[in-house]
Amino acid sequence: MHRTVTELADGRELIYYDSEPGRDRSARDPRPPDRVESTPELRRDAATGDWVTIAAHRQSRTYHPPADACPLCPSRDGRLGEIPAADYEVAVFENRFPSLAGGAGRCEVVCFTPEHGAGFADLPPERARLVLDAWTDRTAELSARSGVRQVYCFENRGAEIGVTLAHPHGQIYAFSTLTPRTAKHLAAAAAHRARTGRNLFEDILEEARAASERVVLAGEHWTAFVPYAARWPYEVHLYPHRRVPDLTRLGEAERAEFPRLYLDLLRRFDRLFGLSAPTPYIAAWHQAPLTGGEELALHLELFTVRRTADRLKYTAGTEAGMDAFMNDVAPEAAARRLREAV
Repeated sequence: MHRTVTELADGRELIYYDSEPGRDRSARDPRPPDRVESTPELRRDAATGDWVTIAAHRQSRTYHPPADACPLCPSRDGRLGEIPAADYEVAVFENRFPSLAGGAGRCEVVCFTPEHGAGFADLPPERARLVLDAWTDRTAELSARSGVRQVYCFENRGAEIGVTLAHPHGQIYAFSTLTPRTAKHLAAAAAHRARTGRNLFEDILEEARAASERVVLAGEHWTAFVPYAARWPYEVHLYPHRRVPDLTRLGEAERAEFPRLYLDLLRRFDRLFGLSAPTPYIAAWHQAPLTGGEELALHLELFTVRRTADRLKYTAGTEAGMDAFMNDVAPEAAARRLREAV
């Protein structure tokens, strides 16, 4: 993996990730140096203790542009975007409309491919590996920044999820606070350790591998399974067999096997409903916070809001109002359908 660091016209950082050195990344951003004024504010909800980000400037962010005006496509044929090069492999840049900035953290955009109509599932294994290397590099660099508590790499795919740019891309958030989900993981892991003397996430993986009816696919170093209490109709967790806190601690054998398994998993999601349109999903890397996360385990959670070919799962009254999830699909049935989606 070779990286080239440069700047956009407004001073935001841009990083090209290439599989080999020697690519010309000298193209400059010819756009006016007009930076969006972003002043996100963190406010604590006194009733729950959760932090809420107020980012009113995001109301003016780019919203469903036509393909010929996509800001994530390469800059060519007279079209200027966020990436000045006429072609690229993987590119990461500071979000122009960040939810987190300054003391609140940092937001980055990860473009997986220059092909506007493609998806992560369409990537060859070597490109998926390059994305993994980019996630790892950004995790290491952002973790070293003052004030960062945890790094979150994720992909939202599909308008049903709320995606406003159709070009295949993900995001990376460097939080200055502990997220509510991570706080729950920490509390559950501490309670499990006190009760059993064992690690919660090692036990979750061991139980899933033993209960083969919930395993979707497995390799030598990774297992993908539907969790026992899945919240979403089709939800899969992908764990390395060796517990590590974050992406930077994966070994070469684990990195080498990941692309094949992950691409297989994404393609199964796309085949689930027999539709020509790709399946919307969220893919979320859960990494331990920089301090106090010794009991946690790196893993990826992949889920879709689609429950049938023509019906979506909405976070309605119980989920949005009480954080109490109701799942319409039995986890064992979901795992079986995903195993059959070949």
